[in-house]
Amino acid sequence: MPVTVRIPTPLRSYTDGQSTAEAEGDTVGTAIDDLAEQYPDLREQLYGDDDQLRSFVNVYVGDEDIRHTGGADTPLDGDEEVSIVPSVAGGS
Repeated sequence: MPVTVRIPTPLRSYTDGQSTAEAEGDTVGTAIDDLAEQYPDLREQLYGDDDQLRSFVNVYVGDEDIRHTGGADTPLDGDEEVSIVPSVAGGS
C-alpha cells in the first residue's frame, strides 16, 4: 500500500527536489527500500555497507520514532506519514 514519505531538505537533491514521495510497503523497511529503488542515489545516504539504516538517519511514523515501535518491521496501514529526519550535530 502506498504511504507518503517526507524527505528532509538535505536529502532532496537525491529525490529530484521533492519534499515528499510515495512509497509502497506494508512495513517501514519495505517502504524505505521502495523509496531507495525509486531514487538510487538516495540509498547510499540512508543505508550503510551492512544494508542497515545508518545510525544518524532517524525514521518516524507519525510522531513515533521507529526505534521504539519495532524498527524496520514497524507495520504501515497506508494512513500514516513516514518522515526521514537526519541527526544534526551542533555545539558551542
